[in-house]
Amino acid sequence: MRSTRVFRIAALVTTVLATAAATVVTTQAVGADRSAHAPLVDAVSHVNRSTQWTLARRIKLDFPTYHPQGFARVGDRLFLSSVEIIEAPVKYPAPVDGYDRTPGKGRGHVFVLDLQGNLIKDIVLGEGHMYHPGGIDADATSLWVPVAEYRPRSHAIVYRIDLRALTVHEAFRVADHVGGVVPDPTTGRVHGVTWGSREFYVWNGTGKELSHAVNTSHFLDYQDCANADRRTMLCTGITAYKTATGADFELGGVAVLDLDSHAARHEAPIQQWSAAGHVATRNPVHLETDHGTLRMWAAPDDGEERAGTEILVYETTVG
Repeated sequence: MRSTRVFRIAALVTTVLATAAATVVTTQAVGADRSAHAPLVDAVSHVNRSTQWTLARRIKLDFPTYHPQGFARVGDRLFLSSVEIIEAPVKYPAPVDGYDRTPGKGRGHVFVLDLQGNLIKDIVLGEGHMYHPGGIDADATSLWVPVAEYRPRSHAIVYRIDLRALTVHEAFRVADHVGGVVPDPTTGRVHGVTWGSREFYVWNGTGKELSHAVNTSHFLDYQDCANADRRTMLCTGITAYKTATGADFELGGVAVLDLDSHAARHEAPIQQWSAAGHVATRNPVHLETDHGTLRMWAAPDDGEERAGTEILVYETTVG
């Protein structure tokens, strides 16, 4: 996974989330009613290069956010994963012990927010060289978070955070970089993407590998993914380019993937830009529908950039 990791897409059903430690809230949980996703899948499948997005809200986050990675919304709570880089990895002149760079140092975070962007809790995750959280997703009871070494073909821990108590539980470990995970409540399986989403994994709930395959789509590096209806998952991300003048250009986009084959059913570019000049789908994204409106929550900018991290809420009518 590059220094980015991609998104949470949910349709929501009412339930009770937090205890006194996190306050009691009303939630629309992902795993409770899969049929609620159908309008979202339909809406995303109609997004194309001509889709017009309107910036409906801009929410400034007034706490250290570091380098945000993944988004999930459960009811009136937002979950934002982020990596605090203490010492950046450095590329080796030649591979060392199978690695292309040093491990660096850092700390992983999952921030629990209300819908106004206020910080409720900072959950610190990671162990040793594994400090880089990726794309996140929730089922009816847990938020699933991968925390990996900040280098390809390395190691990762997949955590579950209890949505009621906000307690952390290790689910399993993987001998590879895991950049994003998607739980499937129907089968109990967990889907994952590697560095740059160039490969897909499927595990059971305790980490037994069920499949491992190459990603045949090269349109995007998926940064944030989430389970959806009709045996699909929705992924957002970027592909970085250099222009003829040497300037950086980020192509953003969204994809509807078959959950079983991981083949793309639909892909479309999204070119909305942040204050720091990043494409909106660079890192955390959550998609939802509301009475005919497709809404995208995005947080593409890092805490130390020009305007800091802002949650940008875009809306469009698709159909």
